[in-house]
Amino acid sequence: MGECTYCGKPAGFLKKKHKECEDKFHAGTDQMVTLIEYTVTKRSDLQSLETQLKEIASQSYIPASNLNQILVKGWEEAVSKAFEDGILTEEEEAALKELKHHFSLSKQELDRNGAFTRVAKGSVLRGLLNGILPEWNLANRNFPFNLQKTEKIVWVFKDVNYYEQKTRKQFKGGHHGVSIRITKGLYYRVGAFKGHPVVTTETVHVDTGLLGVTNKHLYFAGGQKSFRIRHDKIVSFTPYEDGLGVQRDAATAKPQIFVTGDGWFTYNLVNNVSQL
Repeated sequence: MGECTYCGKPAGFLKKKHKECEDKFHAGTDQMVTLIEYTVTKRSDLQSLETQLKEIASQSYIPASNLNQILVKGWEEAVSKAFEDGILTEEEEAALKELKHHFSLSKQELDRNGAFTRVAKGSVLRGLLNGILPEWNLANRNFPFNLQKTEKIVWVFKDVNYYEQKTRKQFKGGHHGVSIRITKGLYYRVGAFKGHPVVTTETVHVDTGLLGVTNKHLYFAGGQKSFRIRHDKIVSFTPYEDGLGVQRDAATAKPQIFVTGDGWFTYNLVNNVSQL
Protein backbone atom coordinates (compact mmCIF):
# COMPACT_ATOMS: atom_id res chain seq x y z
CA MET A 1 0.00 0.00 0.00
CA GLY A 2 1.61 3.27 -1.14
CA GLU A 3 1.53 6.55 0.78
CA CYS A 4 0.42 9.88 -0.69
CA THR A 5 3.44 12.12 -1.35
CA TYR A 6 1.38 15.11 -0.21
CA CYS A 7 -0.59 14.12 2.92
CA GLY A 8 1.39 11.02 3.89
CA LYS A 9 -1.70 8.83 4.26
CA PRO A 10 -2.37 5.56 2.39
CA ALA A 11 -2.97 6.30 -1.29
CA GLY A 12 -4.16 2.87 -2.42
CA PHE A 13 -2.62 -0.07 -4.22
CA LEU A 14 0.29 1.01 -6.50
CA LYS A 15 -0.63 4.68 -6.00
CA LYS A 16 1.61 7.51 -4.75
CA LYS A 17 -0.83 10.38 -4.36
CA HIS A 18 -4.42 11.42 -3.91
CA LYS A 19 -5.85 13.46 -6.77
CA GLU A 20 -7.49 15.89 -4.34
CA CYS A 21 -4.21 16.37 -2.45
CA GLU A 22 -2.35 17.10 -5.69
CA ASP A 23 -5.01 19.61 -6.73
CA LYS A 24 -4.83 21.31 -3.34
CA PHE A 25 -1.02 21.48 -3.60
CA HIS A 26 -1.07 23.20 -7.01
CA ALA A 27 -3.94 25.52 -6.07
CA GLY A 28 -2.11 26.54 -2.89
CA THR A 29 1.10 27.20 -4.82
CA ASP A 30 -0.73 29.40 -7.32
CA GLN A 31 -2.48 31.23 -4.47
CA MET A 32 0.86 31.96 -2.78
CA VAL A 33 2.42 33.27 -5.98
CA THR A 34 -0.57 35.56 -6.59
CA LEU A 35 -0.48 36.79 -2.99
CA ILE A 36 3.23 37.65 -3.26
CA GLU A 37 2.73 39.56 -6.52
CA TYR A 38 -0.26 41.42 -5.03
CA THR A 39 1.66 42.32 -1.86
CA VAL A 40 4.54 43.82 -3.86
CA THR A 41 2.22 45.68 -6.22
CA LYS A 42 0.07 47.13 -3.43
CA ARG A 43 2.98 47.66 -0.98
CA SER A 44 1.17 45.59 1.65
CA ASP A 45 2.66 44.46 4.96
CA LEU A 46 5.40 41.84 4.49
CA GLN A 47 5.04 40.38 7.97
CA SER A 48 1.37 39.71 7.27
CA LEU A 49 2.38 38.15 3.95
CA GLU A 50 4.77 35.79 5.70
CA THR A 51 2.02 34.65 8.09
CA GLN A 52 -0.47 34.08 5.26
CA LEU A 53 2.07 32.10 3.21
CA LYS A 54 2.71 29.74 6.13
CA GLU A 55 -1.03 29.19 6.63
CA ILE A 56 -1.63 28.42 2.96
CA ALA A 57 1.39 26.11 2.86
CA SER A 58 0.19 24.11 5.89
CA GLN A 59 -3.29 23.72 4.40
CA SER A 60 -2.02 22.75 0.93
CA TYR A 61 0.65 20.17 1.82
CA ILE A 62 3.41 22.51 0.64
CA PRO A 63 6.73 21.80 2.41
CA ALA A 64 8.86 24.64 3.81
CA SER A 65 11.60 23.72 1.33
CA ASN A 66 9.34 24.97 -1.49
CA LEU A 67 8.93 28.46 -0.01
CA ASN A 68 11.97 30.09 -1.63
CA GLN A 69 11.03 28.79 -5.07
CA ILE A 70 7.49 30.15 -4.64
CA LEU A 71 8.81 33.51 -3.42
CA VAL A 72 11.05 33.80 -6.48
CA LYS A 73 8.12 32.98 -8.77
CA GLY A 74 5.98 35.63 -7.06
CA TRP A 75 8.82 38.16 -7.33
CA GLU A 76 9.13 37.44 -11.05
CA GLU A 77 5.38 37.94 -11.49
CA ALA A 78 5.63 41.27 -9.65
CA VAL A 79 8.45 42.36 -11.98
CA SER A 80 6.33 41.53 -15.04
CA LYS A 81 3.43 43.49 -13.55
CA ALA A 82 5.69 46.50 -12.92
CA PHE A 83 6.83 46.55 -16.55
CA GLU A 84 3.36 46.38 -18.08
CA ASP A 85 3.50 50.14 -18.76
CA GLY A 86 7.14 49.96 -19.91
CA ILE A 87 8.53 51.97 -16.98
CA LEU A 88 9.79 50.74 -13.60
CA THR A 89 8.94 53.42 -11.03
CA GLU A 90 11.00 54.14 -7.93
CA GLU A 91 8.11 52.87 -5.78
CA GLU A 92 7.91 49.59 -7.68
CA GLU A 93 11.65 49.06 -7.46
CA ALA A 94 11.64 49.83 -3.72
CA ALA A 95 8.82 47.30 -3.11
CA LEU A 96 10.74 44.60 -4.99
CA LYS A 97 13.88 45.31 -2.96
CA GLU A 98 11.92 45.16 0.31
CA LEU A 99 10.58 41.69 -0.53
CA LYS A 100 14.09 40.55 -1.49
CA HIS A 101 15.59 41.72 1.80
CA HIS A 102 12.71 40.57 4.02
CA PHE A 103 12.97 36.96 2.82
CA SER A 104 16.76 37.04 2.25
CA LEU A 105 16.47 36.14 -1.44
CA SER A 106 19.74 36.12 -3.35
CA LYS A 107 20.49 37.87 -6.62
CA GLN A 108 21.27 34.48 -8.18
CA GLU A 109 17.86 33.09 -7.20
CA LEU A 110 15.99 36.13 -8.51
CA ASP A 111 17.94 36.19 -11.76
CA ARG A 112 17.35 32.57 -12.73
CA ASN A 113 15.08 33.78 -15.56
CA GLY A 114 16.62 37.26 -15.88
CA ALA A 115 14.14 39.12 -13.65
CA PHE A 116 16.80 40.70 -11.41
CA THR A 117 18.72 41.97 -14.46
CA ARG A 118 15.45 43.29 -15.88
CA VAL A 119 14.94 45.40 -12.75
CA ALA A 120 18.50 46.75 -13.06
CA LYS A 121 17.80 47.68 -16.69
CA GLY A 122 14.57 49.41 -15.73
CA SER A 123 16.39 51.41 -13.05
CA VAL A 124 19.06 52.54 -15.53
CA LEU A 125 16.48 53.61 -18.12
CA ARG A 126 14.49 55.54 -15.53
CA GLY A 127 17.63 57.39 -14.50
CA LEU A 128 18.54 58.23 -18.10
CA LEU A 129 15.05 59.61 -18.72
CA ASN A 130 15.74 61.96 -15.81
CA GLY A 131 19.20 62.86 -17.15
CA ILE A 132 21.06 60.74 -14.57
CA LEU A 133 23.94 58.41 -15.50
CA PRO A 134 24.26 55.21 -13.42
CA GLU A 135 27.10 54.93 -10.92
CA TRP A 136 29.20 51.91 -11.93
CA ASN A 137 31.62 50.39 -9.44
CA LEU A 138 34.56 49.57 -11.73
CA ALA A 139 36.63 47.91 -9.02
CA ASN A 140 37.67 44.38 -10.06
CA ARG A 141 36.13 44.92 -13.50
CA ASN A 142 38.57 44.56 -16.35
CA PHE A 143 36.75 46.04 -19.33
CA PRO A 144 38.95 46.34 -22.44
CA PHE A 145 37.81 49.89 -23.25
CA ASN A 146 40.18 52.85 -23.43
CA LEU A 147 37.84 55.43 -21.92
CA GLN A 148 38.40 59.12 -22.43
CA LYS A 149 38.42 61.72 -19.66
CA THR A 150 34.98 62.34 -18.11
CA GLU A 151 33.67 59.26 -19.95
CA LYS A 152 31.43 56.98 -17.90
CA ILE A 153 30.24 53.46 -18.54
CA VAL A 154 26.45 53.16 -18.64
CA TRP A 155 26.04 49.46 -19.46
CA VAL A 156 28.10 46.52 -20.74
CA PHE A 157 26.56 43.65 -22.72
CA LYS A 158 28.40 40.33 -22.76
CA ASP A 159 28.57 37.69 -25.50
CA VAL A 160 27.31 40.10 -28.16
CA ASN A 161 27.31 38.85 -31.74
CA TYR A 162 28.46 41.57 -34.13
CA TYR A 163 27.33 41.57 -37.79
CA GLU A 164 28.19 43.69 -40.81
CA GLN A 165 26.54 44.01 -44.19
CA LYS A 166 28.82 42.89 -47.01
CA THR A 167 28.26 43.70 -50.68
CA ARG A 168 29.27 41.05 -53.19
CA LYS A 169 29.45 41.47 -56.97
CA GLN A 170 29.07 38.53 -59.33
CA PHE A 171 28.99 38.42 -63.13
CA LYS A 172 26.31 36.38 -64.86
CA GLY A 173 26.01 35.54 -68.52
CA GLY A 174 29.01 36.16 -70.81
CA HIS A 175 30.18 36.15 -74.39
CA HIS A 176 29.87 33.34 -76.91
CA GLY A 177 32.31 30.44 -76.68
CA VAL A 178 33.98 31.20 -80.05
CA SER A 179 35.64 34.52 -80.93
CA ILE A 180 34.57 35.98 -84.30
CA ARG A 181 36.90 38.58 -85.78
CA ILE A 182 35.12 41.70 -87.00
CA THR A 183 38.13 43.70 -88.18
CA LYS A 184 41.72 44.15 -87.15
CA GLY A 185 41.90 44.33 -83.31
CA LEU A 186 38.12 43.91 -82.84
CA TYR A 187 36.26 40.76 -81.92
CA TYR A 188 32.45 40.76 -81.50
CA ARG A 189 30.03 43.55 -82.00
CA VAL A 190 28.79 45.58 -78.97
CA GLY A 191 25.49 43.73 -78.79
CA ALA A 192 27.20 40.36 -78.55
CA PHE A 193 28.30 40.88 -74.91
CA LYS A 194 25.63 39.34 -72.69
CA GLY A 195 27.39 39.26 -69.29
CA HIS A 196 26.26 41.70 -66.56
CA PRO A 197 27.19 42.30 -62.90
CA VAL A 198 24.79 41.24 -60.13
CA VAL A 199 25.24 42.98 -56.77
CA THR A 200 23.96 41.23 -53.62
CA THR A 201 24.06 42.28 -49.98
CA GLU A 202 24.22 39.85 -47.07
CA THR A 203 24.62 40.13 -43.31
CA VAL A 204 27.77 38.38 -42.09
CA HIS A 205 28.79 37.46 -38.55
CA VAL A 206 32.13 39.14 -37.87
CA ASP A 207 32.92 38.59 -34.20
CA THR A 208 31.58 38.01 -30.67
CA GLY A 209 32.55 40.15 -27.70
CA LEU A 210 31.61 42.94 -25.30
CA LEU A 211 29.44 45.90 -26.24
CA GLY A 212 30.03 48.85 -23.93
CA VAL A 213 27.73 51.87 -23.84
CA THR A 214 29.21 55.05 -22.38
CA ASN A 215 28.00 58.64 -22.30
CA LYS A 216 30.16 59.35 -25.38
CA HIS A 217 30.65 56.16 -27.41
CA LEU A 218 29.62 52.66 -28.29
CA TYR A 219 32.57 50.30 -27.75
CA PHE A 220 32.92 46.83 -29.21
CA ALA A 221 35.73 44.53 -28.12
CA GLY A 222 35.92 41.09 -29.69
CA GLY A 223 38.59 38.50 -30.37
CA GLN A 224 39.09 39.66 -33.96
CA LYS A 225 37.73 43.19 -34.11
CA SER A 226 37.53 46.17 -31.75
CA PHE A 227 36.27 49.70 -32.39
CA ARG A 228 34.26 52.57 -30.97
CA ILE A 229 31.58 54.81 -32.47
CA ARG A 230 30.82 58.30 -31.25
CA HIS A 231 27.17 58.87 -30.49
CA ASP A 232 27.06 62.04 -32.59
CA LYS A 233 28.35 60.05 -35.59
CA ILE A 234 25.33 57.74 -35.58
CA VAL A 235 22.59 58.97 -37.91
CA SER A 236 19.99 56.26 -37.25
CA PHE A 237 19.10 53.27 -35.07
CA THR A 238 17.24 50.17 -36.22
CA PRO A 239 15.59 48.23 -33.38
CA TYR A 240 15.43 44.45 -33.61
CA GLU A 241 13.78 41.95 -31.29
CA ASP A 242 17.15 40.72 -30.05
CA GLY A 243 19.50 43.60 -30.83
CA LEU A 244 20.22 46.94 -32.45
CA GLY A 245 21.42 48.16 -35.83
CA VAL A 246 23.28 51.47 -36.22
CA GLN A 247 24.11 53.53 -39.31
CA ARG A 248 27.16 55.77 -39.07
CA ASP A 249 27.48 59.15 -40.75
CA ALA A 250 29.96 58.24 -43.50
CA ALA A 251 29.65 57.91 -47.25
CA THR A 252 30.92 54.32 -47.29
CA ALA A 253 29.43 53.21 -43.97
CA LYS A 254 27.23 50.13 -43.97
CA PRO A 255 24.78 49.08 -41.24
CA GLN A 256 26.35 47.48 -38.16
CA ILE A 257 24.27 45.11 -36.06
CA PHE A 258 24.76 44.08 -32.43
CA VAL A 259 22.77 41.10 -31.13
CA THR A 260 22.49 41.56 -27.35
CA GLY A 261 19.50 39.33 -26.63
CA ASP A 262 17.28 42.27 -25.57
CA GLY A 263 16.46 44.63 -28.41
CA TRP A 264 13.93 46.70 -26.46
CA PHE A 265 16.40 47.60 -23.72
CA THR A 266 19.35 48.09 -26.09
CA TYR A 267 17.45 50.50 -28.33
CA ASN A 268 16.02 52.56 -25.48
CA LEU A 269 19.36 52.62 -23.67
CA VAL A 270 21.49 53.79 -26.60
CA ASN A 271 18.84 56.16 -27.92
CA ASN A 272 18.52 57.92 -24.55
CA VAL A 273 22.25 58.02 -23.83
CA SER A 274 22.96 59.55 -27.23
CA GLN A 275 20.57 62.40 -26.45
CA LEU A 276 22.09 63.37 -23.10
